[in-house]
Amino acid sequence: MALKKLPFRKVSVLLKDHLSTQEDAKTAGLIRELRNARLRGYLTREELENVCRWKSARAIHLIRQNSAARVRAATRQALATRSERLRLEALRTLDGVSVPMASAILTLLDPIRYGVIDIRVWQLLYALGEVTKKSSGVGFDFNNWYQFLMKLRYFAKKLRVGARDIERSLFFAHQANQKGTLYHTPRKSM
Repeated sequence: MALKKLPFRKVSVLLKDHLSTQEDAKTAGLIRELRNARLRGYLTREELENVCRWKSARAIHLIRQNSAARVRAATRQALATRSERLRLEALRTLDGVSVPMASAILTLLDPIRYGVIDIRVWQLLYALGEVTKKSSGVGFDFNNWYQFLMKLRYFAKKLRVGARDIERSLFFAHQANQKGTLYHTPRKSM
């Protein structure tokens, strides 16, 4: 997905002019619903399915392959550790949980510290020279996610907002400056 010529050359300039600190109602509701999961220290299977529907419903058939016990064990392990690597690895043991899906889980559980890694945000960071690998914005590994997370946290600390606010602002900036559409939607037959 190509971007138009960007009207800014630095993330700091983009964020100065286009910082989004308002969460949409559906996402804010899901974040509120997941507070109990964070307090109890794990997600239920139903909560994981809700996160999947929010991030990418295409993966729901894979998510449903996980037993309730498996979801509980993996998410408990992820939430109990202080290691970002172990946190991501624990979530990735679940069917249907890629790096972007794991980042969505963490974001909805703790939007102050996390943001969702996705093709739009990564491509914008790449275009602005903040990241130098994977120009396509797909096929992320731990190192990509951790680099992304550190960028979000850096700008969040600087602007005194949450990491999700930074990620959402970048997402919207990409959306406003993309050429064409990100995903091909097949035409319905007539």
